[in-house]
Amino acid sequence: MTFVTRFAPSPTGLLHLGHAYSALLAHDMARHRNGKFLLRLEDIDQQRCHQKWEECIFEDLTWLGIKWDEPVRRQSRNLKSYQDALQDLWKRSLLYPCRCSRRDILSALSAPHTSNASFGPDGPVYPGTCRPNDDNQLGLIPDDNVALRLNVAKSATGKEFNFVECRHNTDGVKREIPVLGGDLIANVGDFVVSRRGYLGSYHLCVVLDDAAQRITDVIRGQDLFSATKIHVLLQYLFDLPTPVYHHHTLITDKDGKRLAKRDDARAISLYREAGASPDDIRELVGLTD
Repeated sequence: MTFVTRFAPSPTGLLHLGHAYSALLAHDMARHRNGKFLLRLEDIDQQRCHQKWEECIFEDLTWLGIKWDEPVRRQSRNLKSYQDALQDLWKRSLLYPCRCSRRDILSALSAPHTSNASFGPDGPVYPGTCRPNDDNQLGLIPDDNVALRLNVAKSATGKEFNFVECRHNTDGVKREIPVLGGDLIANVGDFVVSRRGYLGSYHLCVVLDDAAQRITDVIRGQDLFSATKIHVLLQYLFDLPTPVYHHHTLITDKDGKRLAKRDDARAISLYREAGASPDDIRELVGLTD
């Protein structure tokens, strides 16, 4: 099987050293294995994504010496695949509309009768305020600007999944990680698969996109490790293959804080403008031989 990996940034700002590390690592692994490295733009949120950031992404990656092997995949051009997947889950009565704001959720979790509120990959575990008692979902998904949540209890009760994970910059050993239905219910909860204001969500789209691009190995930061159990559940529900997940350490600032796009001082383009070379970037992120 051909080794296929990808880099999938959102064009919402400048790429920083953390992006450089992830992209270079994925690119190097693909080249070392005579595989493919693909580029995807996660641009489904059209309010925050802009053409100028796309151009910066292409410039930065090209300057770093990164080449992708197929045309760039854009989420904004594949909306029908997300709509079809949501409709499939809806017909199986696995989705329900949710009108709760973040404030509503926090308020419900802080109510006197609520205790032991837990936090999952997406923040506080949803308390089930909008979860219906009726299992029948007929017709088309409502289009009145609501979020859609997956009924995790109905989807995962009694299930057990596994995925293969490899931690880079530690022992490099692959291990099989169990994902239990009970853990998903208690510690993940009913997560959003389509957001209010635009179609789809990160979790839904990344799973469908990875399958569409035949990704065999996902290289990404260890901050997304906890989200992997969500993706494995969705892969099960859609009968999709589960890639091998390689979670690497994060590039942080001097205080140990994970870099974000607002950290412009560490933007790749600024290093380039200051006279740095691609080899300098590799040294900064610890990818020298």
